[in-house]
Amino acid sequence: MNGLKEFYNGKKILVTGHTGFKGSWLCRILTGLGARVTGYALEPDADPALFYLAGLERRIHNVYGDVRDSEHLRQVFEETQPEIVFHLAAQPIVRTSYEKPVYTYETNVMGTVNVLECVRQWPSVRSFLNVTTDKVYLNRECDYGYREDDPLDGYDPYSNSKSCSELVTHSYARSFFSDGRCAVSTARAGNVIGGGDFSRDRIIPDCIRAASEGRQIIVRNPDSIRPYQHVLEPLAVYLLIAMRQYEDGAYAGYYNVGPDDADCVTTGRLADLFCEAWGDGASWLDRSDGGPHEAALLKLDCGKIKETFGWKPRLQVNEAVVWTVEWAKAWLSGADLEKVMDAQIGRFFGQEQD
Repeated sequence: MNGLKEFYNGKKILVTGHTGFKGSWLCRILTGLGARVTGYALEPDADPALFYLAGLERRIHNVYGDVRDSEHLRQVFEETQPEIVFHLAAQPIVRTSYEKPVYTYETNVMGTVNVLECVRQWPSVRSFLNVTTDKVYLNRECDYGYREDDPLDGYDPYSNSKSCSELVTHSYARSFFSDGRCAVSTARAGNVIGGGDFSRDRIIPDCIRAASEGRQIIVRNPDSIRPYQHVLEPLAVYLLIAMRQYEDGAYAGYYNVGPDDADCVTTGRLADLFCEAWGDGASWLDRSDGGPHEAALLKLDCGKIKETFGWKPRLQVNEAVVWTVEWAKAWLSGADLEKVMDAQIGRFFGQEQD
């Protein structure tokens, strides 16, 4: 896996938000690489939950906790002495942020402060990556790919709280880690799809629920353009950033992670691709529900990470949808999902996962 196995084998890793969609996939990859993984997060609130389907309770040191609980978090750092920290814990849903803005800010802003305070106090940590979102930018909804030096100012409480999380990380990097003891980066990823996302108010999970029940898919904003990518795309980049900056602090920084322009598609086009991959007469219906504001257009310029690391996306959006449908149909048929996940990880990275 391009040197990842040699690097991560035996490393002590802490993943916050490990029970979520991206966190579960990340932990499955890390355990396959031989890392000693500790996860810190709330118990899964989805039923079913990818965390359990992926068998992670048996594979990692699992700690249920809230990133707002600074004392508990410090206890976990003291116990585990992590070398690398991936911070994924968040309230990640735009619509939920309108319903629960205070909770969203407490989790996404003060949660980041609490994690960084632990990183500051524990010298074992040499590499820290804060996973934010493409929605951190001041979005003027023009046909322009935002760059890492563009202004931050998310519109809704979720996006704005993630902008604040970015600013907190920037301040800690300058104020406490300029000596090079710990390399600090953020990664601003586009919309991810993939097997095991059971969240509400996300297009692909909504598609899977409707298609599996023989219902027509309802699409709220079919003309909205988003940088859709398979979940393994940003996870591969997170692993790469954390590794490279651990080895050389000059790689620390702020990185966009998204697909090429051709894979920035409308939600309606994504629904079309899903219906084609699913078959069985799946179809969708345009029906706005008059919900809260969500951006109509958002694109990223990922030139920096391509130039810095020689990275490029591996799956086009139609392939990402096919892989997602493959996983979902395996789940519905009662297949061994641990094997399904490992097979997809192996295909993505170009070799079989252990």
